[in-house]
Amino acid sequence: MDELPIGRRVAQWRIRRRMTQQMLADRLGRSKSWVDKVERGVRTLDRFSVIQDLAEVLRVDPVVLLGRTTPLSTAADAGGVDPVRVALARYDFTPHDHDRRAAPPNAELSQRVGHAWLTYQHANYSHLLRILPDLLADAQRTHVAQPECAAGLLVQVYRVTSSVLVKLGEADLAWLAADRAVTAAGGDRLLAAVAAIPLAQALRALGRDQLAMAAALAAATRIAPPPPYVEGRPDELSVFGTLLLQAALAAAGCGDTHAVHDLTGQAGEIADLVGEGHDHRWTCFGPATVELARVVTAVDLGDAADAISRHENGVRREQWRRLPAEQRAAYLIDVARAYLQVGDLAAAGRALVDADRTAPAETRSRPAARTVVAAVARGRPAAAGLAHLATTLGVA
Repeated sequence: MDELPIGRRVAQWRIRRRMTQQMLADRLGRSKSWVDKVERGVRTLDRFSVIQDLAEVLRVDPVVLLGRTTPLSTAADAGGVDPVRVALARYDFTPHDHDRRAAPPNAELSQRVGHAWLTYQHANYSHLLRILPDLLADAQRTHVAQPECAAGLLVQVYRVTSSVLVKLGEADLAWLAADRAVTAAGGDRLLAAVAAIPLAQALRALGRDQLAMAAALAAATRIAPPPPYVEGRPDELSVFGTLLLQAALAAAGCGDTHAVHDLTGQAGEIADLVGEGHDHRWTCFGPATVELARVVTAVDLGDAADAISRHENGVRREQWRRLPAEQRAAYLIDVARAYLQVGDLAAAGRALVDADRTAPAETRSRPAARTVVAAVARGRPAAAGLAHLATTLGVA
């Protein structure tokens, strides 16, 4: 059974539990068509949170569905997430007798927040986990001392915390961090919109695509300048466009092709105004980002041919190489899913090897990435280096 594709294992365990496809779909809050596509391998299970939901309904350990006899290890297994969890659980931000450190100046905190985001963009997740607990505590302390001046910094700290937790498969904790960001934003519309970005990401990771889409669109509407958008500031437009892309990704998760096309089209108009090579509010939003989103949404909608065509054109552009390593590697894992859908295991393997070279933590720390590596490694032929990667990850 370990050699079976994950969809076949889902089908076998469903039958063992004497469940029909409709029964499984109802318990998951999905459609029967979704279950059928999963079991036939038409739809790839690349989100660890979805695998966990399936395992819970089927009453098996997630590693059984993944075809392993031992649990997956991630960057979070060494206890790196626990201190972050403790920092997020702290509600009393008033200094105690044993903690009388002064709140750091805004300029110093701003530099540290920038360092955290750069660490994330370079996919150095282990280091980011180490610095986040102190950064969270200091950002909270500074916000208590100067609420009006430090709110934006606190929102960004919660946002980068949520983003890395999504990567590590800690969707519930990521949602908590994103919710804290929304609270910290208060009545500031732009800050609330920034906070809605990780909120949508966390909700998508939890498999709540409808909620993610609604949250992203509600926040985008609040800051949307009037069409043709030329009066919007670059940072506002970047946040607005990023929220539209989050909504598009969520719409793809819902199978809403029409909404995906509308949202990515609108985001493309915004991106043309913002231009390439900017990173306003740590969004990296621009035409290249929109094109990547078009590829990923096509994969999620099952249109692998369109995704591959767009990908092979997009990677030839200069803008591709200027994107952060984290973004490029995460995207290449999605491209591997597209090649899997059309049965081109060699190309899927090459994409995964390229992702590992670009940002090893993307393939080695993310449960979702390991699922794709395992699916490709079990097929033949495999790209040179993929067998080594699969062995390193323990999914060979």
